[in-house]
Amino acid sequence: MLSMIGLIGGLALLIYLTMRGMNLLIVGPISALFVAVFSGMPLFPQLVEEGAANFVGNYMSGFSGFVTAWYMMFLLGAIFGKVMEDSGAADSVSEFIVDKLGMKFAVLAIVAACAVLTYGGVSLFVVAFSVYPMALSLFRQANLPRRFIPAALAFGSVTFTMTSAGSPEIQNWIPIQFLDTSPVAGWEVSAIVAVFMMIFGYWWLKRMITKAVAKGEKFEARKTDPMMEKRDLPHPLMGLIPLVVVLVISFIFHDSLKQSALIIALLGGVVSAYLLNRKYFKNFWEALSEGTMGALIAIGNTAAVVGFGGVAKAVPAFQTAVDAMTNIPGSPLIGAAIAVSVIAGMTGSASGGQAIALPLLAPHYMDMGVNPEALHRVAAISSGALDSLPHNGYVVTTVRAICGESHQDAYNPVAAVTVIVPLIGVAIAIVLFSLGLGI
Repeated sequence: MLSMIGLIGGLALLIYLTMRGMNLLIVGPISALFVAVFSGMPLFPQLVEEGAANFVGNYMSGFSGFVTAWYMMFLLGAIFGKVMEDSGAADSVSEFIVDKLGMKFAVLAIVAACAVLTYGGVSLFVVAFSVYPMALSLFRQANLPRRFIPAALAFGSVTFTMTSAGSPEIQNWIPIQFLDTSPVAGWEVSAIVAVFMMIFGYWWLKRMITKAVAKGEKFEARKTDPMMEKRDLPHPLMGLIPLVVVLVISFIFHDSLKQSALIIALLGGVVSAYLLNRKYFKNFWEALSEGTMGALIAIGNTAAVVGFGGVAKAVPAFQTAVDAMTNIPGSPLIGAAIAVSVIAGMTGSASGGQAIALPLLAPHYMDMGVNPEALHRVAAISSGALDSLPHNGYVVTTVRAICGESHQDAYNPVAAVTVIVPLIGVAIAIVLFSLGLGI
């Protein structure tokens, strides 16, 4: 009982301290310590036999294990995003989409710009930074309440693109190493679910904005608002080609290199973006440096909550919870979806949740004869639901650092389109796989 109190209390503390604005690199260890103390876990490796569970050892093995496995992908993803940003290629693609859709479809234009960049392999954080100035300009011109900008950015970035078949985002690639699948696993079901999330999520977002406007909410300018910089941009096609390069290379090498194909794909994206747009760079080497620092921050934040999960999964309450979720009656995919989603929620990270859940769940479900492609897609989609709780690194960065909003004003719309919509999407995926589609 104490262990379960510690597990639930540690998660609550993690969420609370994050919402209070504390750094995840500090919040992660503090929350994990809470879990360890309530579960009676020894604090230091020197107090236990070699290999036995302890707070420092388990936290750091979770932290360092995630960095070891995914640092190169984070690094090249962040560098690719900064190269696209510094050359103006990302802005060129975004402006092209916004210009074509126009003011009447301001919200759709923002969502579409984020979706194209995300599905092309640009880092989620870079997409938010890149599209935000245009989103701010469109919301200003359309006189829409700015507290919905984070929801528009997040909906286009972390829902129907991040976990869909073929996406080069790591949330779609982590299952490969555990299930021996491909990034297009379960693509038929994935396509249906992505279209549903796209249509339903956009309708709901528009409905929330329309209701807010009807109540008298409008755009409120701030002195600190950034102004869009006027500069020469490459042709939109020169921005799209590197995105296509990433997708094509990842497909060519995924069978032979599995998740490591993403390294070659992102490197190809960096090289092609440089060769095609080199005369538009403000400072290429500074972009590389900023991308590297961005990668360290992003993987550090994610690893901090994976470290929390490393402690959490070593306490008795965690195994009790996993056993309960994996023994839910009905389709095994239901238990898998709940387990992955809950663990992603605990860690505040879709990638972190998968990295903790799949080593435990994959052998269990594969032994049961569950179709690996169905399990891959369900795990990917479900990881993108509860991961967007308030303590999620992307949510914190987008709401506070990029958009300058508070969780109190902006989080409810974010939760609607990034938590509830994907939860409905994973339920649809389970039903379709259970009916035999895509298997």
